[in-house]
Amino acid sequence: MTVQGVLDAVAAVCMVTGALLSLAAGVALLRFPDLLSRMHAAAKPQVLGLLLVLTGCAIRIGTVLDITTMVLIAVFQLATAPVAAHMVGRAAYRDGQARSDLLLTDELAPHLDKYADQTTPNPEQRP
Repeated sequence: MTVQGVLDAVAAVCMVTGALLSLAAGVALLRFPDLLSRMHAAAKPQVLGLLLVLTGCAIRIGTVLDITTMVLIAVFQLATAPVAAHMVGRAAYRDGQARSDLLLTDELAPHLDKYADQTTPNPEQRP
């Protein structure tokens, strides 16, 4: 077995594992009961799946320009996916879309009034 054969096998394992993780994230988006669980499923396994697919592609392709592009894709994905998931979760919580019966710890509830949107008028203060 040559070095190229071993690298091809490692690349194939990375790509198949990444594809399975991404598939699991897609199934979880359909099956999980609430928005916060779906948000977690959309962020965590999907990012790891993409990183594994990019690693497999980088091992298989092997050119410096392509590997640099894949590293940039990975960095931007790692930087944006958790922030986007966090913002979706906060917005859903404030909008009342989070199921409180599924939360183990609710650390945002005591601070919700403090960070309430000041631009929307309070219905009790209307003339």
